[in-house]
Amino acid sequence: MLTRRIFLRGSAMVMAGMGTPPLWLARTAIAESRKNKTLVAIFLRGAADGLNIVAPFGDKRYRELRPTLALAPPSGQSNGNGPFGAIDLDGTFGLNGSLQPLKGLWDKQQLAIVEATGSPDPTRSHFDAQDYMESGTPGKSADGGWLNRALPEETGPSPLRAVALGNQVPRTLRGEHEVIAVGNAQQYTISNPETASILQNMYSLSTDAPLRRTGKDAFDAMKILQSINKTPPEAENAPNGNGPRFAQGGELGRSLEQLARLIKADAGVEAAFAEMGGWDHHGNENPQLLNLLRQFSNGIAAFCQAMGDRMEDIVLVTMSEFGRTVEENGNAGTDHGHGSMMFVLGGPVAGGKVHGKWPGLEKEQLYEGRDLAVTTDFRAVLSELVRGHLGQNDLSAVFPGFEPGQPLGLLRS
Repeated sequence: MLTRRIFLRGSAMVMAGMGTPPLWLARTAIAESRKNKTLVAIFLRGAADGLNIVAPFGDKRYRELRPTLALAPPSGQSNGNGPFGAIDLDGTFGLNGSLQPLKGLWDKQQLAIVEATGSPDPTRSHFDAQDYMESGTPGKSADGGWLNRALPEETGPSPLRAVALGNQVPRTLRGEHEVIAVGNAQQYTISNPETASILQNMYSLSTDAPLRRTGKDAFDAMKILQSINKTPPEAENAPNGNGPRFAQGGELGRSLEQLARLIKADAGVEAAFAEMGGWDHHGNENPQLLNLLRQFSNGIAAFCQAMGDRMEDIVLVTMSEFGRTVEENGNAGTDHGHGSMMFVLGGPVAGGKVHGKWPGLEKEQLYEGRDLAVTTDFRAVLSELVRGHLGQNDLSAVFPGFEPGQPLGLLRS
């Protein structure tokens, strides 16, 4: 008899032999959430420099510690002082000039910023910190990820209710329940109908119930995606070329374009994960950061434009494994630090406000005398979104051992 593992390996070989990536086999099991609500987690891999993404220009030590890297304070103009200037938010904090596309969301009170966020674990290892943050268990690795555990149980879930926007399932979405990895919806198919029929029959006749369910959901998802692929992207149909410009968002923009099409097709997506790498800037930071932030903000802005009124049911949250040193190094860059910041945006968000407690940048206020201190555990941010948006009240199962304190007020009542 074929074991589940042998069958999956053999199926992958068949798919590879046909020249089609076996994306539909990159699955684990995921629980489901309430319909019409979507939580999107975006991981900025490499330890993004929160101090130059949202600059604390009101703190006098900022420019003292970063004489060449610090963003110029706002000039009174809406766009700050060019790409290396800060766009004033509240007289103390300012968006990096490359994030101009997000200023409209701030003005509409759909963008919130949480300062001095991070993990209580002191590691400065990218691998360990990402692992702890994605599993939701600082200081130790756990089976599965927080977003997998975050979805409330329901019956009859959509096969596309949990989507990893890439070619593999990240730790954030791994676990007990099902999730589909969609790197490219156009490739989510089996080109040979006879082969597809054989594989579908093999799954349906399996005595292994989880395997049978996996097969059914995979082929159901394939049918949905094939139907969606028949509809041209929205940007191609927009008058005067004013549609969402996902292409300007790089890889993140392409991922969010896939997600936008799934949501607008009512595919039942309730949890999604995307990622963007390249944030580890030990040298020549500002030009590299400028380019990444342009792509990041253009991708986010295009997604929000494409979603329109549907943004009332969508929340996006960003995170990075840790921040950068407060003081710049000798290579016009920064090194591995501790505290950073998080963006929370969407229709339900209580935006237009910087949340969290600012610890200050004086020597005695810094973590280990060198890094921004963490005053808000990243799990506090995620817990508020999991409970308030997804409706998962059992937070002890999502973040074992963590007790959320007073809510930050990230969502409108």
